[in-house]
Amino acid sequence: GRRTQLLKGLPATSTVEENAAAGVSVYAFNITVSPMSSEGVAILPTIVNSNPLTEAFDIERKGDLEFSVVTTGNPVLDYETMPKSFDLQIFVEDTMGRTDLNTLTVQITDKNERPVFRGNMAIQTVMIYVLEGTRMERVYQVDAADPENAELKYTLLPESVPFLVLESGAIFSTKVFDYEKDPHCYFLNITVTDPDGLNSTKTVNVNIININDERPYFTTQQRIYRIPEEQSPGTVVANITAKDPDDEDSPSRLFYSIQSSDRYFSINPLTGVLQVTGRIDRDAQSLRLHPNISVILRVEDSPSGGHASEMEITIIIEDINDNPPECNPSTFRKEANENVTAGTFLLDLRNYCKDIDVDPSNNRFSFTGLSGFGSNNFALESTVSGRLVMTESIDLENPANLGVEVYSLTVRVQDTACPNYTSKYPFYTSFDIIYIYIRIKPVNEFFPVFSDLSYEFNVPEITKVGSSIGRVNARDKDWPPSVITYSIVAGGGTRDYTNIFWISPTKGDVKILARLDYETTQKHILTVQASDQEKTATASVTVNVLEVNDEEPVCSPNFYSFQIPVSLAVGTNINGFRIECQDRDSDPRSFRYFINEGNVNNHFIFSPSAGSNTSRLILASRFDYESGLDTNWVYRLRVYVTDDNLLSARDKSTHLINTGTVTLSIRVIPNPTTVITTTPGFTVVTKRENLYSESAWYVPFVITLGSLLLLGLLGYLVFLLAMWVRTCCPLAGKAVGTSLIHFTFCLCSQTMTKLNTVFDGEARDPVTGKTYEFNTRSGARRWKKNKKPLQPAPAMQVTSNATGNSGQGSDRAEAPRQKEPSEKRKEATAETKPGAKPSAGPSEAPGQDGLRLQKQKGLPSPAPQVRY
Repeated sequence: GRRTQLLKGLPATSTVEENAAAGVSVYAFNITVSPMSSEGVAILPTIVNSNPLTEAFDIERKGDLEFSVVTTGNPVLDYETMPKSFDLQIFVEDTMGRTDLNTLTVQITDKNERPVFRGNMAIQTVMIYVLEGTRMERVYQVDAADPENAELKYTLLPESVPFLVLESGAIFSTKVFDYEKDPHCYFLNITVTDPDGLNSTKTVNVNIININDERPYFTTQQRIYRIPEEQSPGTVVANITAKDPDDEDSPSRLFYSIQSSDRYFSINPLTGVLQVTGRIDRDAQSLRLHPNISVILRVEDSPSGGHASEMEITIIIEDINDNPPECNPSTFRKEANENVTAGTFLLDLRNYCKDIDVDPSNNRFSFTGLSGFGSNNFALESTVSGRLVMTESIDLENPANLGVEVYSLTVRVQDTACPNYTSKYPFYTSFDIIYIYIRIKPVNEFFPVFSDLSYEFNVPEITKVGSSIGRVNARDKDWPPSVITYSIVAGGGTRDYTNIFWISPTKGDVKILARLDYETTQKHILTVQASDQEKTATASVTVNVLEVNDEEPVCSPNFYSFQIPVSLAVGTNINGFRIECQDRDSDPRSFRYFINEGNVNNHFIFSPSAGSNTSRLILASRFDYESGLDTNWVYRLRVYVTDDNLLSARDKSTHLINTGTVTLSIRVIPNPTTVITTTPGFTVVTKRENLYSESAWYVPFVITLGSLLLLGLLGYLVFLLAMWVRTCCPLAGKAVGTSLIHFTFCLCSQTMTKLNTVFDGEARDPVTGKTYEFNTRSGARRWKKNKKPLQPAPAMQVTSNATGNSGQGSDRAEAPRQKEPSEKRKEATAETKPGAKPSAGPSEAPGQDGLRLQKQKGLPSPAPQVRY
């Protein structure tokens, strides 16, 4: 690492010429090593840096300790574009660890270089195109440069060419070129020279372009042509030729066209072949008087805007016998009824056919060749007249006619003129074909006939509405087969429906529109009609309704509510309650009773549980509230009554079983806390619930309508009351305020009623045994202060009905709901007296809202009924 003078001859300055090739020596130097160094140089001299940075120099070894800085040729040194001087730092190290670092300055010297072409001439031979007839002008600008920015001189060889080059490098033409006379191509050698005599040469190729400056001319001499009429499209009429002087000895590129408006001919635009393109009819109105056609032809040397020449030719159309007879229309459609007599006239064909040939000998024709399916039933009276008649009667139902309704006939209209030209012009014919379609109109001759005189369908009563229960079928012998429509003309009605059956008008399927009921109607007899729009037939259809167990048991009552004492004895028929069930399609012995919901701890059972249409509700076990076994005081039982008692276990899985339901609400009344000296009783509460049925859709409508009528009546009564008050209480003065007060006082005086509470009834509380008073109008109640007790009664129901002619209904008074505080804890239903007969009607205790008292103050009423 010690710095020592190892590079001999450095630092130094050297020069090198620009554009020097790779490997040119720039500067040579030596390395001095210590005599003590046995191994020499450890790190050979290396350019470790350059300023500016470049890779144009490298160091090559010339001997053991001799080295030389040389050019690499990448990049090539250029005096004009690169820095003029480079400082190269050279580093070396010997085996003793001594190092040296010195700088070599390399200066680039300028060298005179050849001029260079720029632009397209620098990379390729330039092609220049000059149109003939172009005036003398500049045709190209040469672009060249000298690296030393010296002035350049341009020269052009050969000198005989009609071009010159200016000092600016612009090439000018010196004449107007004619493609047909002058050479078509010139090669110009352009040389550019610098002041020192260095030069560069490039070639410019000038091509003279031919332009269209000559008029073409026709070479065809013939002007008149003859062709027959009715030539097929594409037939060649003439081969038109022309020439263009611009094309010299090469084939002319000319374009042909027809200038006149002509629909018969066309010319190939490239070859000049004139041919037929449209039908040429000599007998047409346009050519009948003028059979000569003039055509103006035009030839151009360019499809657009070139030079052109025109020529007129005449084409004479020669007449031939080419028109066959024609019929208009050529298709006829006629109708005839079946079974018409032979010889019936159908059609006169001559009225519709003609031949337009001018020569009378060519417009004669005849009718021949009557053919087609069923042509033996028809004939032509003669070949000249063309009258078509029937030869025999046609019956569509006859198997020999195969039920054909339309006969297709063809008649040939033949041209009798000579000669026969069909062989010469095969696509023309001397005849025409007439197509005749004769439709035989069917006559409705037969009545429809059902496949059976009567039909019988067995239908289970539970068949779904809309189901098909059978099909009827009818046909008639007419051909074609008539469209049969079916309808029900009689039968099928019930009490609720005009007809519960429907028949498909097209298929004859009989369907049910309402649910069948065996218990109501076991058989329906229908009259079905089949019609073919003209004739009808009827058949009887018997629908046997098959009985199915589709009725569910109906029990009375289906809802019941009552109260029982907590100490009711086991085995007691609760309140004497029993249900009675009916089923329209089941035996009374088929009923089975069981409680499905609400029977907590199984306190209740029905007896008998099966085999009878009546059953009683029995208390099966005692209530046990003290031990906590029972916690419910209200039992809502849901009783199921099924009609499967007479079915075996196997039949129950296959037969239809229906179930009726009964809902019972039982309230258990706890024992009273106060001991009553009288025999306690119990209260039976009956509750009836009206359920809305979907079939009773009219009920809401009637109720709404009645409410509106009642509201209107009420308004009318208010109006009458106001009029009466106005009549009975005339106003004393005219003041508004006074009138209003007078009206109010009068109205109040007429309608106000003293509302002092009067307790006009007495009753005994069955729970406490105490006597209370009540008002029959308002229902107000109070405990009677009088200590005189009433007769004890276990249960009581007092009913008063007012059934007079006045139509006033019964009033109901309920015991007061508010009790004294000492009595609120004593509400309970007394035990049932042994042997006591339960009351037939519901009654309510005053303390339980259970006693019903009906009385109308001021009206006669029967004596109260008291039941014990």
